[in-house]
Amino acid sequence: MPSSKRAKVVHLSKNPSSAALKKTCKVQARKLYDNIREAVPGYAYAYVFAVDNMRNTHLKEVRSELADSRLFFGKTKVMAKALGNSPATEAQSGTSLLTPYLTGEVGLIFSLRKPAAVLAHFDAFRPLDYARAGTVAPRSFILPVGTLHSRGGEIDQDQDVPLAHSVEPTLRKLGVPTRLVKGKVELEQDFVVCSKGDVLGSGQTTLLKTFGVTMAEFRVAIRAYWQSETGEVTVVGGGDDGALDLEESEASADRR
Repeated sequence: MPSSKRAKVVHLSKNPSSAALKKTCKVQARKLYDNIREAVPGYAYAYVFAVDNMRNTHLKEVRSELADSRLFFGKTKVMAKALGNSPATEAQSGTSLLTPYLTGEVGLIFSLRKPAAVLAHFDAFRPLDYARAGTVAPRSFILPVGTLHSRGGEIDQDQDVPLAHSVEPTLRKLGVPTRLVKGKVELEQDFVVCSKGDVLGSGQTTLLKTFGVTMAEFRVAIRAYWQSETGEVTVVGGGDDGALDLEESEASADRR
């Protein structure tokens, strides 16, 4: 009797689709490397930026606003290699000093825009979006007792509309003590969806989205930037109040 092939072990290294995927990744990595290398001599500044609450829609807005610049968002190791991991391999004098800041969810912006303009732009660009599970709640949200409205008490009732009765079963499944009274969704008592500082779960984020409550702030923060004229890197720091300050990188001073 022939042996079953259902339990046959397939090594990924011999899998054609796996090999094709690896080849594609190598091609993309090489393209990213080449594009960064080509961009360096054409721009006066290179910025390393980090993203909080990443959303592709907002990142597209950033690309659109910086149409005169070039933005790269890819593997940090590839971006670091393109800039250069040491003075001997750097794309241009001083670019290797940016590589220590290429950690986490970060990208590169090559631009002719001066630092003050770039920092001011991103300090003002902080669109809100729906929070995802794992986000820390920046504030509390409580559903008030009585007839529930579409915004859950976030705006005046005379400017709001009653919540659709079709949503009521979903609310009950999520633990909200509701009931239907003459076609309206009634809440028997105040219900705390989240408190400030809570690490939000999937049920909480679903409720927040149901009532149109946005708690995730998309933010681009510049970590450091390189200037082609001097070959120096400046580290960017920001306080809790959003004020930005600049300090010369000790590394660039030591290097010279």
